[in-house]
Amino acid sequence: MKRHDIIPYAKGDKPVDLLLTHARIINVFSGEIIEDSIAIAGGRIVGIGEYQAGEIRNLSGRFVAPGFIDPHVHIESSMACVSQFARAVVPHGTTTVVADPHEIANVFGTLGIEYMLKSGEHQPMNVYFSLSSCVPATSMETSGARLDAVDLIPLMSHDRIVALAEMMNYPGVIYGDPDVLSKIKLARQYRKPVDGHSPGLSGKDLNAYIASGISSDHECTTADEAREKLMAGMHIFIRQGTGARNLQDLLPIVSPRTFHRMMWCTDDRDPHDLLSVGHIDSMVREAIASGVDPIRAIQMATLNPAEYFGLYHLGAIAPGRQADLVVFSDLNAPVIEQVYCKGSIVAENSAMSPGISVPETLPLPRSMRVTLKTLDFSIPLAGDRIRVIEIVPNQIITGSMIAAPTVFQDTAISDPDRDILKIAAVERHTGSGNIGKGFVRGFGLKQGAIASSVAHDSHNIIVVGTTDEDMLAAVKTVVLMGGGLAVVSGGRPIAKVSLPIAGLMSPEPVHVIRDHLDRLLASAREIGSTLQNPFMTLSFLSLPVIPELKITDQGLVDVTRFQIVSLFV
Repeated sequence: MKRHDIIPYAKGDKPVDLLLTHARIINVFSGEIIEDSIAIAGGRIVGIGEYQAGEIRNLSGRFVAPGFIDPHVHIESSMACVSQFARAVVPHGTTTVVADPHEIANVFGTLGIEYMLKSGEHQPMNVYFSLSSCVPATSMETSGARLDAVDLIPLMSHDRIVALAEMMNYPGVIYGDPDVLSKIKLARQYRKPVDGHSPGLSGKDLNAYIASGISSDHECTTADEAREKLMAGMHIFIRQGTGARNLQDLLPIVSPRTFHRMMWCTDDRDPHDLLSVGHIDSMVREAIASGVDPIRAIQMATLNPAEYFGLYHLGAIAPGRQADLVVFSDLNAPVIEQVYCKGSIVAENSAMSPGISVPETLPLPRSMRVTLKTLDFSIPLAGDRIRVIEIVPNQIITGSMIAAPTVFQDTAISDPDRDILKIAAVERHTGSGNIGKGFVRGFGLKQGAIASSVAHDSHNIIVVGTTDEDMLAAVKTVVLMGGGLAVVSGGRPIAKVSLPIAGLMSPEPVHVIRDHLDRLLASAREIGSTLQNPFMTLSFLSLPVIPELKITDQGLVDVTRFQIVSLFV
């Protein structure tokens, strides 16, 4: 329904479609709770008060808030396609996401973004996107595509593209890379915000980064870091994902003076967290339990992201806004009981409403170009000390250490006794045959290998193992599936998860993916893994924009120096 069509309904000249009565309405504009009725027509809220209605529903004094919004999420991290992701998060009250299709864009470029846009249609939620800014994230990796500023122009005007996505290449911003600055300029020309990604950036470098036109950050890990960025004018997205959990550390800066420039985001959540913990609703509950005023916590999940992205038809319960609503009974621990999208109930009692169909999965080309016969994981000895990636538990940052290699027949090999294992990144997009090789400490494997085609950001195949033979078998398993995750021991796969959509996603429901993952993780533990989720850790070891030492198909990357470094010191 167009806005001018709402006027007769708002005036009361025509009966509305639906009237929700006896509601305790959370007004995110005034910070009040109002006991009244909500009138809905044509999928929009037309007024608050008593109206003639075709249908009346008594909410019996329950609370009603605007539908929750996730302002920064990578749907691909759920390992589910858009349709199945929506069916996992909508029952938790998420009615809108602004997704960055960065992962699939690194595999398929604009084809991947167009695939996600098309997949986002006809969903029981609003699926918006930010336009991936760093494909690839750096020149120190091989991605399936490269998106320059000129490639983004046809997409920037799309009505469901609402921002330029996280600008991870902060050195490119600070040192004036022309293409990076052109992307920022393009977004500003279309009056769309530019999201940031600047972990640990401070002082004059931060000033330069913000001065370029970047307006938000979701990478803060300390209150001091968030405070500095907030004071410099940034909007702060407080992240609580699977691999990075920052909510408790950042809550001290949520105050009556700051909360209007802050919001919650999940960034990356795996199927286990989506099903057991929830989505944005879990952050709202945790914040309230930690002392944040409930209405403020809800405003950070609704109005704040809507206004940041200019989605003025969302984020509040007010005339003209889309009728995206969540209903719950306990303000101090909101568990979502009903979810409305465009005035229709789409979920109730933690389940999708009957009759909401799942759109068919759209076709995409195969994304595995690896010649298995030529793979060679051997590392000829070239010195008496090696750089080793050091895992930091429950973080996506890594350390770096120097160690003596374990040697066999003039080659450096894995040493499970010291937990120093061989790691490799295998290029899968162009058939180049590139393999970056190194060592990592912290997986705990005593035998076998694990491999994954989910490897941020370019999503080549990443593998870690105790022997070259098992590493080869693990990569072969991933390739033959068309992408996915694998655990191998004794040269054969003992567990695997197929991700045939770009090597990143499955068309299966999230609970089915979770069950496959459970078997996968159990198998990883059987071969010695000491990490809670070794595949989540593995997936970030190839991300060359998060300190300190990472690996890509081009070799080891010293992120602090932003350059490729030799394995042997």
